[in-house]
Amino acid sequence: MRVAVGADHAGFNLRDAVISTIEAEGHQVIDLGAQCYDAEDDYPDRAAPVAEAVTNGKADRGVIVCGSGIGAAITANKYRGVRASVCHDSYSAAQGVEHDDMNVLCIGGRIIGEAIATQLVEAFLSAKMGEEERYHRRLNKINNIEATNFGSG
Repeated sequence: MRVAVGADHAGFNLRDAVISTIEAEGHQVIDLGAQCYDAEDDYPDRAAPVAEAVTNGKADRGVIVCGSGIGAAITANKYRGVRASVCHDSYSAAQGVEHDDMNVLCIGGRIIGEAIATQLVEAFLSAKMGEEERYHRRLNKINNIEATNFGSG
């Protein structure tokens, strides 16, 4: 799996742990920065390239780290086909994929530490969309809402 990663100044402390975890799980990292700490770095500058990589198919999934994860999720969800959510527990990180086909994990570098971040990324990457009809019915409803609000293509 190809996984795009982005981290702003407030998430920079978890960036290396996220990348190491993705690689340890056998996946390819698409590193979209930041490459060095910059106190003026803003979350949209790191979230947008990750969301764009998922939207255009260059990445299968994405992980974005900002201060709380919230700004990253808001930004990423502005892109067609992106289903991003903040998760700070491993159940949500897996369940978001299994039930909702979440494709971008957003985490808060000011909320959790390296050990939890590692668990979240592992849970997110190992999860697969469930086969139950209700999950696909719900996803189709979300896709219809997206098409209604943003056009069909």
